[in-house]
Amino acid sequence: MTTNPTTTNPTTTNPTTTRLLVTGARGQLGSDLVAGAEAAGLPCEACGSRDLNITDADAVDKVVSAFAAGGGRPVLINAAAYTAVDAAESDPATAYAVNETGAANLARAAAAHGARLIHVSTDYVFPGDATRPYRVDDPTGPRSVYGASKLAGEQAVLAALPGAHVVRTAWVWGTTGNNFVKTMAKLAATRPTVDVVDDQRGTPTYAADLAGGLLELATADVPGGVLHATNAGETTWFGFARAIFEELGQEPERVHPTTTDKVPRPAPRPAYSVLSGEAWAAAGLSPLRGWRDALIDAFTHAPEAFRPA
Repeated sequence: MTTNPTTTNPTTTNPTTTRLLVTGARGQLGSDLVAGAEAAGLPCEACGSRDLNITDADAVDKVVSAFAAGGGRPVLINAAAYTAVDAAESDPATAYAVNETGAANLARAAAAHGARLIHVSTDYVFPGDATRPYRVDDPTGPRSVYGASKLAGEQAVLAALPGAHVVRTAWVWGTTGNNFVKTMAKLAATRPTVDVVDDQRGTPTYAADLAGGLLELATADVPGGVLHATNAGETTWFGFARAIFEELGQEPERVHPTTTDKVPRPAPRPAYSVLSGEAWAAAGLSPLRGWRDALIDAFTHAPEAFRPA
């Protein structure tokens, strides 16, 4: 296991320059964080899973120590996570190792070496039975191993580093990796009709927009704690799928509504995953744009990323 992160924008920094270390940097969100940092001129070290195993406490401490010694205002953004929701039901040890132990290792190292930490979490920490957007202080109650492991990670982070930021998000999709948008594009090209659940409600969140919000947080002076960051608005997976078909130039009517009980999965899905952005806005951070606007923009500027070859 190597622990030599890739460095972008290796510049000499002054004591007020924010410097970033992104874990999970090859993933859907992490890749957009690195790209966003480069575009913003922020020095950024990118650690993928091959560069740093966050479940290895000694390796984490070594990397964070070297990073924090580089001057400026060192900020870790943890985008590394075990996100195989269904697989976690039969492999809880791995889910907890990454989502709890790995997060705790980063928080302890950040605390030891004077770095800030932004830890990305999920709507799955909630039970999914709300009737209005979840606020940051609403009771949690995960119903899946994945959700429970992420909640354990939140708690471990804040216990080790009370000044850390835990940012929950939901329904993330982007240009990197596999996601719902790309799946719908493949199905649109191969099936006459597609059945998509219409009884799960949430907010599709464009990874590039989320990355922009996290970078704003990284450079701001905001007290630590829990925040929620998603694109604005809400829909169901069925509604999202029909919007995707529209952007593909396909007939939205090819997408048919169905219910969760007709599409059984190992891990239960929250019926309601809308997160309130009140705390985010109250902290003086810029609200993310509407989810539909983000989808239009993504297909306008990077259509090739979402259409099957």
